[in-house]
Amino acid sequence: MASVSHLLLLLLCSYHVMIASAVDVQSYKILATSSQKPQAVCSEPTGTLGLPLSSGATVPLNHRQGPCSPVVSSEKKPTLEELLRRDQLRAGYVQRKFSNNNHRANSGLQSSEATVPTTLGSSLDTLEYVITVELGSPAVKQTMIIDTGSDVSWVHSSSGSPFDPAKSSTYVPLSCGAPACTQLGGEGNGCSKNGQCQYMVMYGDGSNTTGGYGSDKLALTASETVDSFQFGCSQVEEGFRDKTDGLMGLGGDTQSLVSQTAATYGKAFSYCLPPTTSSSGFLTLGAPSGGTSGFATTGMLRSPQARTFYGALLQGISVGGKMVGVAPSVFSAGSVMDSGTIITRLPPTAYKAFSTAFKEGMKQYQSVPARSILDTCFDFSGQDNVTIPSVSLVFDGGAVVDLDANGIIYGSCLAFTATDDDGTTGIIGNVQQRTLEVLYDVGKSVLGFRANAC
Repeated sequence: MASVSHLLLLLLCSYHVMIASAVDVQSYKILATSSQKPQAVCSEPTGTLGLPLSSGATVPLNHRQGPCSPVVSSEKKPTLEELLRRDQLRAGYVQRKFSNNNHRANSGLQSSEATVPTTLGSSLDTLEYVITVELGSPAVKQTMIIDTGSDVSWVHSSSGSPFDPAKSSTYVPLSCGAPACTQLGGEGNGCSKNGQCQYMVMYGDGSNTTGGYGSDKLALTASETVDSFQFGCSQVEEGFRDKTDGLMGLGGDTQSLVSQTAATYGKAFSYCLPPTTSSSGFLTLGAPSGGTSGFATTGMLRSPQARTFYGALLQGISVGGKMVGVAPSVFSAGSVMDSGTIITRLPPTAYKAFSTAFKEGMKQYQSVPARSILDTCFDFSGQDNVTIPSVSLVFDGGAVVDLDANGIIYGSCLAFTATDDDGTTGIIGNVQQRTLEVLYDVGKSVLGFRANAC
């Protein structure tokens, strides 16, 4: 990870007031309470044409439990408390990947020296957004969960699954000695009894998937294809109730879709998570054709020991157009930008000041008891629309990201919580990313944010 010297931290503190004067957003936003409730009909995009600024390959992206999703599920949707419980497991996994040692001397996201579990943190129920692609010859549609916190992609290929590698004329099993196989690493990966490459992914709730690792033709769109996309064919699995066809890894290590397509798309991608479960967004491979014009940009932080994750350095938060009185050094442990974590985690010092300022702007609404990990909650009963203070995140370099109203409130609560201590790596969750086109230009080490993109 890039380091931040003590001198730079002093400079950041000295111009904190300058940043405050540069934040120029409206003081309040209107939140329709209906947007916080499940809808039965898929609505049209309301952003800037609902399209990215990239010239790469773009596929629609949907919340898997909403009416826009191609996944049909008769299972009962989890309660808010259950979602937050799973989210805490996910966040705990991400944070265990990074050490809180020496965080004052570094910009954060330093890899832990402790033994880190190889499990992902919870079941696939922690992941919320899906895309539909085609795999094999003849092409078979696959609706796959996306995850910036995973590298290895895989699909169900056991009996009754849509994709059968034996029926694809372009599928090639990888040998044990193939570089793509040796790069898998981890327990359970490597050689199978028949000399073919085998992968294994285990999850924190005990579910797991094991199978052959090979390559096949991947069609992102009718005109954008990847000829030798490497992925796992899940043949033995346990504990899955999920109705999707698999997982698409968008992490930063060698096995991810992003790394595999770097020669074509420049190791850059972006997505826009829709404001509600009843609207659509997009996933795009490739950088914006016009550069980062229209994006607020900041430097991307990476760790050599945890290459999957993408990070950024927060410097402050504004509420109602005014900066919260927290020194930039409080955020020096860095934050992971994660599509699979729901709620944003802030250092306790920052969260306390932020929550206090937000409550001050919500005096017209009665406070109610905490809901799981969310402790700043309100009574919106009988209200069709509520007025909430605007919230903006200020990143290194002065990038100001104004959050959508649906990126501030989650289940009538402020959609933020605190980490264990100020030295723990923070997380920017997917609620806060809603309606933004979030650009991950890994090749140029830049993160970007474009407002009202979907």
